[in-house]
Amino acid sequence: MPRKRTQVVLSQDVPKLGNSGDLVEVAPGYARNYLYPRSMAYRVTPGVLKQVEFRREKERQRLETIKQEAEAIKTALNTIGLFTVKKAVGEDEAIFGTVTAAEVAEVIKENAGKEVDRREITLPDINKLGEYKVDIKLHSDVTATINLRVAPD
Repeated sequence: MPRKRTQVVLSQDVPKLGNSGDLVEVAPGYARNYLYPRSMAYRVTPGVLKQVEFRREKERQRLETIKQEAEAIKTALNTIGLFTVKKAVGEDEAIFGTVTAAEVAEVIKENAGKEVDRREITLPDINKLGEYKVDIKLHSDVTATINLRVAPD
């Protein structure tokens, strides 16, 4: 005989169960003795189900908007194509120091007018003048690759 389960909507984040607004199935005793008294969940009714669906749709639209903004930034970066960072140069075209993600983010902001989080920039080892490919993660599904030229200062 299968155990009976109760559907509830979480009113706050519950570790190992779900986030606020999630529709989850739990044991009736867990809901009755733990979730309801602590105001962590409430019973499912047709009105509550409509609210849950409405919230999910709003969240999906918000995430889609963020992804579209990332695609727009990727298009802008690809349109420019080549970004240049100037560094002091020593013998054999070796640069002093290294090119940092913060410098790349600053060059992108100056040339493209777009804010890019420096923590999302993946740089190859750059220790000489030349052109390099740099990956920038703009969104979980959107990654842009730009050409970076290291030129003498």
